[in-house]
Amino acid sequence: MEEKQEQKFHQMTEEPVGQLICRLALPCIISMLVTAFYNMADTFFVGMLKSNSATGAVGVVFSLMAIIQAVGFFFGHGSGNFISRELGKHNYEEASNMAATGFFSALAAGLLICVLGQIFLEPLAYLLGSTDTILPYAKAYLRVILIGAPWMTASLVLNNQLRFQGSAAYAMVGIASGAVLNIGLDPLLIFVFGMGVAGAAWATIFSQFVSFCLLLIGCTKGGNLHIHISRVQLKWSYYAMIIKGGLPSLARQGLASVATICLNQAARSYGDAAIAAMSVVQRIMMFGASAMIGFGQGFQPVCGFNYGARLYHRVKEGFWFCVKTSTVFLFAVGTLGFIFAPQLVALFRDDPQVISYGATALRFQCVTFCFQGWVVMSNMMLQTIGRTAPATFLAMARQGVFFIPLVWILSAAFGMLGIQMTQTVSDCLTLICAIPIQLKVLRELSASPDRV
Repeated sequence: MEEKQEQKFHQMTEEPVGQLICRLALPCIISMLVTAFYNMADTFFVGMLKSNSATGAVGVVFSLMAIIQAVGFFFGHGSGNFISRELGKHNYEEASNMAATGFFSALAAGLLICVLGQIFLEPLAYLLGSTDTILPYAKAYLRVILIGAPWMTASLVLNNQLRFQGSAAYAMVGIASGAVLNIGLDPLLIFVFGMGVAGAAWATIFSQFVSFCLLLIGCTKGGNLHIHISRVQLKWSYYAMIIKGGLPSLARQGLASVATICLNQAARSYGDAAIAAMSVVQRIMMFGASAMIGFGQGFQPVCGFNYGARLYHRVKEGFWFCVKTSTVFLFAVGTLGFIFAPQLVALFRDDPQVISYGATALRFQCVTFCFQGWVVMSNMMLQTIGRTAPATFLAMARQGVFFIPLVWILSAAFGMLGIQMTQTVSDCLTLICAIPIQLKVLRELSASPDRV
């Protein structure tokens, strides 16, 4: 076990940075693409029910799934960032304790979400943005999704802990297997068994459970840290480190959920077609960004290990490599998305009004899509090296600090057009903030001596 961990340490701190990031990023990219694809699958197959209300329900419940993911990322990134830095310092005991603490805490938090959600199901559905016509579909989808909350949060913890240990391949197998299963189950349960929108939800939580089991098995392989309940540390010092490392993720994902709720609330006055259109655009943009996020996830363990080992030049080299590569990629994807916007929206909902609303919103977002290269890579680096305050601000900026007030201000000023352009304006303001924040940290790293 220790020999494998030592071998992993040398790979993370000595292999050429660009080559190492690409090797670690490949399974992360595959995981993110497959995950984004199966997130889109629910929207795609439910859209075949020929109901804007059913399609809108998937978009409404997506904001709750973002909250579940926020909890999972909070414990996963909070524990994972700490684990990668401790492994960089050869502190295997502390890393093992944190792995168990993060996992079981997320499992308990998911159970709490499940119980409270079932008790307040209908008020929750309205809060998430349901209209009266969307409500029956949203309740059917929501009721089932909540059942899977415990293992959905815990799966995200295991996935992130494996990545931060440099074992992205094991994480990929767990996530991708569940995603492929979900894509197969969706049409079977929705159409063959006639379960409608609830069938999409059952397909999601069953596939997530399979991923959970495979990720647990991955923790026992390849020199990875094992999860034992005996290692759980109910101490403030551990939870303080989880908060420090996970708060940016909680802020980012949590505010993404609030932003989706505000978006649905603003769009509801324009009918179910508007809510359905914005739901489709969210899925498309998530898919476009997934490869870039996966690439950044390959950088995070490299960043954590080398920062813990005080090899700061490798941290900076990895950051610039990722920013340049991701910006070029996102510019190309954004260009294609702008050109083929109506066709992309039509894949999910062949309704003229949905296509009209969605294509305009998609084109607005494609214009500033390449900005995410700098913003996301900066956020990932700041979070991984423990710069909680700037990382949390950047995590909150794009879909919180700027987006939430803008969606109300711009919708009041320009109507539906204001809703469609909100994300673009928010992206511009976020980039303006992100550039000086990250440059300041890079200068500080340049002034810090590397380990000799």
